[in-house]
Amino acid sequence: MTALPRSYDPQRLGVSLRDAGLFLRQAVRTFRATGAIAPSGQALAGALTRYIDQRPDQDSPIAILEPGSGTGAVSRTIAAHMREGDTLDMVEPNAEFVERLNALVGTDPSFAEVADRVTVHQGLVTDLGTDRRFDVIVSGLPFANFTADEVREIMEYYFQVLRPGGYLSFFGYLYTKQVKAIIAPREDYLRQARSSWVVQDWVDRYGVGSERVLPNLPPAWIHHLRKPVD
Repeated sequence: MTALPRSYDPQRLGVSLRDAGLFLRQAVRTFRATGAIAPSGQALAGALTRYIDQRPDQDSPIAILEPGSGTGAVSRTIAAHMREGDTLDMVEPNAEFVERLNALVGTDPSFAEVADRVTVHQGLVTDLGTDRRFDVIVSGLPFANFTADEVREIMEYYFQVLRPGGYLSFFGYLYTKQVKAIIAPREDYLRQARSSWVVQDWVDRYGVGSERVLPNLPPAWIHHLRKPVD
């Protein structure tokens, strides 16, 4: 009989399977808003949250914004890397995901020490307002599923609420444009192409690093952007 690894946690495995099932059901119903078929994996979550650790002032708390929190796969990693005084605002339009996120904050061990500094918002991130500033934005929004105008509006909002010197990290899936060029209706392919041009423009202006995360379903790319200090 094969021995289970020491890190095997049946309770966590059960939670992950339930989250994956919920995510898949919502993806089938609202794929344009969900944009994936499975929650983000640990490798992707770790890469997305690097600037929560690589903060300029190690002693000062930071404010973190996570649009598109989904079922909380990346949120757990964010919470695990939060330090004393850090705050996290999670934004998610899907009502069933929001219910799951609220339960997660109240019960998951990753949030045990930070739950009183975490807020879950239901709605669009651009409806959150501009009266607050954030040091790090970890975006889970599926830009490939949005129009170019929607992507531009979101990116402009991100850079409005980011503090000077703050970081934005976001991801997409590899080869989706190439696949759509073969199997998708022409207008769907053109919409994604136009959206990707907007994304690339922001990356060209403010990008500080890009990376591929192959051990994810599907394999993903990540871009890290930084708002200029002046």
